[in-house]
Amino acid sequence: MTGRDDICIPPRLFTHEAEIIEVGEGLLACTLPRPRWTHEAHLAACLYLMLRRPEIALEAELPGIIRRYNVSVGTENTDTSGYHETITQFYIRAIRAFAATEQAASEADMLPLCNRLLASEMGERAYPLRFWSREALFSIPARHDWVEPDLARLPF
Repeated sequence: MTGRDDICIPPRLFTHEAEIIEVGEGLLACTLPRPRWTHEAHLAACLYLMLRRPEIALEAELPGIIRRYNVSVGTENTDTSGYHETITQFYIRAIRAFAATEQAASEADMLPLCNRLLASEMGERAYPLRFWSREALFSIPARHDWVEPDLARLPF
């Protein structure tokens, strides 16, 4: 999320489960082409890793995975670009809550689950802005560390 005017764009849904796997594994291997690292890919990768790679402790390991990937595609992790801690930890929490509600752990086909996530309110690009002001969410402290919401409590 960047706070640009593209937050109202409808989600780009996945057409095959293999695409979701490619995003998740491509993130891990740093082989995913940079143009494919979209908002939808971020959420799909998190869901994929959560459900299919449970050996990865997302809260602890995903920050390093994303930072490493960013460097591999030429994105610097700075005070104004690249990795964002609060947004990452927020979406890990949100997607865990979604998966628990959807009973995702027992669902064999990840495609409909992922597309339901993307089409839900949690999949909206502006979803975190229900809980944080732009100033708080896009601040340097929020980029580097978890910052508690300043507008509303998280529902999960």
